[in-house]
Amino acid sequence: MVRAFQKKSVDAELLNRIVEIASWAPSAGKAQGWHLLVLQNEDTNRFWNVTLPEEKRATFRWQHLLDAPVIALAFADPNAYLERYSEPDKASTKLGSSIENWPTPYWTVDASFATMQLLLAAHDVGLGALFFGVFSGEQKLRSDFNVPEQMQLIGAVALGWPMPEKATEKGASARRSRRKPSEIIHEGGFTK
Repeated sequence: MVRAFQKKSVDAELLNRIVEIASWAPSAGKAQGWHLLVLQNEDTNRFWNVTLPEEKRATFRWQHLLDAPVIALAFADPNAYLERYSEPDKASTKLGSSIENWPTPYWTVDASFATMQLLLAAHDVGLGALFFGVFSGEQKLRSDFNVPEQMQLIGAVALGWPMPEKATEKGASARRSRRKPSEIIHEGGFTK
């Protein structure tokens, strides 16, 4: 994850390429209920003005994160899954009649898969990327950018060309040790 960006735009063709790669992520019933609200130029300023007001910026640790030329907001659309699972080949599942019928919200899962694939694709083409939560200002963003009410905000992705000298700077969480496979794998069941 990159937290420091150069003030250099991302070519539309390159952005389309990584989004196209992300669109190949798994999708339940191939419902593909994933959307990106891509903000550039003045729209990135609008994003930061809502989510990180000017008075809080002086103490913000990641000053060059604000230089990211692209902020992409990832959304999941539950209605796409209701529509898809109402089609004849999926109707017998009864998942098309109500969100409450879904044991797992696959719109969230699928949008998260696609967002992760977007991050990997960005890295693969040399872009820096950072996924982060939108912890304040969501309702104002929704209003300002006409986001449909049913859309679930997964999070934000900052995209751009990384600052080479800052690319390896890590946050406190990065210093935590990574769990070993033996701590993750529960072969044949969980132990008591």
